[in-house]
Amino acid sequence: MFSEVFKASIMGKAVSAGKIKVAARNIRDYATDIHHTVDDAPYGGGAGMVLKPDVLASALEGVPAASMSAAGMPETGKKRKVILLSPQGKKLTQSLAKELAGFDQLVLICGRYEGVDERFIELFVDNEISVGDYVTNGGEIPAMVLCDVVIRLIPGVLGKPKLLKERITKNGGFVEYAQYTRPEV
Repeated sequence: MFSEVFKASIMGKAVSAGKIKVAARNIRDYATDIHHTVDDAPYGGGAGMVLKPDVLASALEGVPAASMSAAGMPETGKKRKVILLSPQGKKLTQSLAKELAGFDQLVLICGRYEGVDERFIELFVDNEISVGDYVTNGGEIPAMVLCDVVIRLIPGVLGKPKLLKERITKNGGFVEYAQYTRPEV
């Protein structure tokens, strides 16, 4: 799902210009059984399936640090944030996007099915973020929304960063006005 999104428009230009690096992982590649099982029924019953903590932990361990030294070790001082896209997370706002744009690396975990095993969340997730008060089929599209909002805030990504500043009010809200093209009449 992600490959085409990061080839298009502003995100594609940011990748081509080296402003950002993007790598997607398939968690099935980290499952250890013959069927590449990534989920299981909720303990204690209930509908749906829950993503398994061991598989997610292995997938997360497979994500290299943002920057590596010449010796192949993670550089110190680099800021990394692990985020789970989740309907019960903190709502994505422009101010939160600005905060996230200051990190060297964002690792986005895309929830699926009924959810993610709470043990994984407690051990590895720094923030749960929601893109709205609705439920999607998975966290992939919300992750793309988060990327789109954050990437445009990275210095040098937008050709005219003034456009974004003109629309943001002092309290972080937005001002939008009617738009017209030429001719005047």
